[in-house]
Amino acid sequence: QLQLVQSGGGWVQPGGSLRLSCAASGFTLGNYAIGWFRQAPGEEREGIFCISTRGASAESVDSTKGRFTFSRDNAKNAFYLQMNNLEPADTAVYYCAASATEQTVCSLNDWRYSNWGQGTQVTVSS
Repeated sequence: QLQLVQSGGGWVQPGGSLRLSCAASGFTLGNYAIGWFRQAPGEEREGIFCISTRGASAESVDSTKGRFTFSRDNAKNAFYLQMNNLEPADTAVYYCAASATEQTVCSLNDWRYSNWGQGTQVTVSS
């Protein structure tokens, strides 16, 4: 069974940091394009980071650049999103995702991803 299990998230004050983890089971992440998405209340789901199947292509949205960092641990079959200097606008449910379809150029469109984590709430407020 292909599964992505998320951990991390929670509440933090503005300027704080959180780290999200996404562990895969039943498949090898190194063979998949992967991404992070988020959905704020009343908003559509937004892709914020992706990396292509072979890692040659990566993309992130401007609102997270310089604050959010992606990393991957192939030995643990997991990937991570380190979020620093968080802002109230970052409040959302965050999702990790993987795509079995090869992406030579990664996509921030959620319909391109076949496997999803369960989502984790991130709340930034004072």
